[in-house]
Amino acid sequence: EIRLSLVGSEMCIRDRIVTLLVLISVTIAVFVQGPIAQPIEYHNFPDIRLFLSTPNFFNVLSNLPFVIVGLMGLYSLIISRSVKKLDELNIAYIILFLGVFLVGFGSGYYHLRPSNETLVWDRLPMTLAFMALTSIIVAEYGSVRLAKRMLYPLLILGAASVFYWDFTESNGVGDLRFYILVQFLPLIALPLILLFMKAKFTHSNSYWWLILCYLLAKVFEHFDAFIYQIFPMLSGHSFKHLVAAFGMFLLLQGYKNRNTICVS
Repeated sequence: EIRLSLVGSEMCIRDRIVTLLVLISVTIAVFVQGPIAQPIEYHNFPDIRLFLSTPNFFNVLSNLPFVIVGLMGLYSLIISRSVKKLDELNIAYIILFLGVFLVGFGSGYYHLRPSNETLVWDRLPMTLAFMALTSIIVAEYGSVRLAKRMLYPLLILGAASVFYWDFTESNGVGDLRFYILVQFLPLIALPLILLFMKAKFTHSNSYWWLILCYLLAKVFEHFDAFIYQIFPMLSGHSFKHLVAAFGMFLLLQGYKNRNTICVS
């Protein structure tokens, strides 16, 4: 038994080292590039239909599910208390769903008047949700103490990445590198944590569903115009919003249905 415990401990250390090396490598790969400016054509969406005096109506309206899922999460956390969570990280769960709720308004505002100035308010709540989720997964698969220490620095880092990009854009030398890391490092780190570390709760597949929905949402975003050509009811960007919000809904259901795993 002692031998097996030592082997398991060595594997755990090795897996953490591998995860850390991957993240460091990705960070270096991003920063060896020069400053990355926001392409101005990013704001040119194919679906610009006006409806009920609202420009870009469907790209605006498709953000409503974020508001709904965010409210559902906050209600489940604060009022009904139906979410099974780590009580020490209660604030992180609240920030996660508050961030999702605010994404609905921030993204909706951006799509009313797409520009770099309004894009700030789309990206800012997203970073809050990303960083809170990262802290939650570190706690649920690793150290609660480390996750608590990480939470506020991560939130500050996430917000700073957006404001840094906005500042550099306003000075004519736009640089997205910090924001790219804030968005995509968790996307790389979280699957590695899920694979290599031990869960404290059942229904860990809800995190995999969230990751899958997020990746699918990015595919819809990339093929925005193509999807709008073959399916003129909604563009790829509108589908992106719907799929990403559905991923958060699946995560919320997992939080409600799961149970604590007893550690022997």
